[in-house]
Amino acid sequence: MDAPRKFEKPPARPSSRSPEGCLAVAIRVPVRIVVLVLVVPVRLVWDGLVVGGRFLYRTVLRPLARAVFVWPWVALWRYVVVPLAKALGRLTDLLVLVPLVWLYRYVFTPVGHGLAWVARQVGGGLAWLYARVLTPVGHACAWVVNGVAAGVAWLGRYLLVVPAGWLHAWILTPIGHAVAWCGRGVMWLVRAVGTGIGLVLYWAARILLVLPAIALWRWVLTPVGRVLAVVGRELRDALGHAWRIAGHISLAVGRVLGTLFRWIFVEPVSWVYRTLLTPVGHVVRDLVLRPAAEAAHAVGRITRQVLAAARESARQARADFRRMVFGEPRQPEPVELREPMSDDTRTLGRSTTVLTKD
Repeated sequence: MDAPRKFEKPPARPSSRSPEGCLAVAIRVPVRIVVLVLVVPVRLVWDGLVVGGRFLYRTVLRPLARAVFVWPWVALWRYVVVPLAKALGRLTDLLVLVPLVWLYRYVFTPVGHGLAWVARQVGGGLAWLYARVLTPVGHACAWVVNGVAAGVAWLGRYLLVVPAGWLHAWILTPIGHAVAWCGRGVMWLVRAVGTGIGLVLYWAARILLVLPAIALWRWVLTPVGRVLAVVGRELRDALGHAWRIAGHISLAVGRVLGTLFRWIFVEPVSWVYRTLLTPVGHVVRDLVLRPAAEAAHAVGRITRQVLAAARESARQARADFRRMVFGEPRQPEPVELREPMSDDTRTLGRSTTVLTKD
């Protein structure tokens, strides 16, 4: 069994950021101070606009959007489009689907069955014609064509193929070999001349273009790019740092303004509501509103009782007038619900019926 291995700390990953130089340290502090001074007002204005925008969205824009855009479309869909679509569906069902189903069932189906029977009869006739007439004729034509093709092939072999093979083997092949050898020599000469010219152009381009470009990149553009990269990185970090600090400052200013607003407006209004308006409201409710409500309930109850009595008197007067004009209504005659006792029917005391008695 292998011995347990000790826990080894993984090697630290090399930092992707190079060590800071004196240029970065010299640029960082003034850039951050200037950026902070410029960013704080922008952050305060931004936070104020965000708070105002949220308040405006919650109190004005969202209700207005619902009233102007959502509710009309909902009402249009619910009370216009849906009933109209249902009516069109029913109308389509009555005017299109039902006639089509009737036409398919009582017209197209019988006609299709008749056409299918005719097609079966015609197909049977064509099959008999193919089996009894066309097949023997086709076999005879194929035998004649095969014989003619065999003769033409024999003539073509001995009149064209054999002479063409002799011509290719003894004339065209030697001429092709000679032409290929001459072409290889010309290509070697062209390749040698092109290689020399290419080497001359390569070294001329390297000396006149590549080496100056490498020197310009190594000794001019790379140092300038590094300086610009340091400046850009410090400016980016300064902007982020200043934006975060401005956020804290804006939060503190907002809290101070909120506290002042609560001290100046909210707490006095709350105190006036609790200490003045609430007791006055309770007094008005107990001394004025509640007795008035009880009186209104009593008046309503008396009014309902009077109206009920008036309706009952009117109903009795209409009933007396009908009896006086048309007389008493006819009473329904009582109906005997029990089974009549007779000799022709079955009784509980006997086991015979009309069908079984003698």
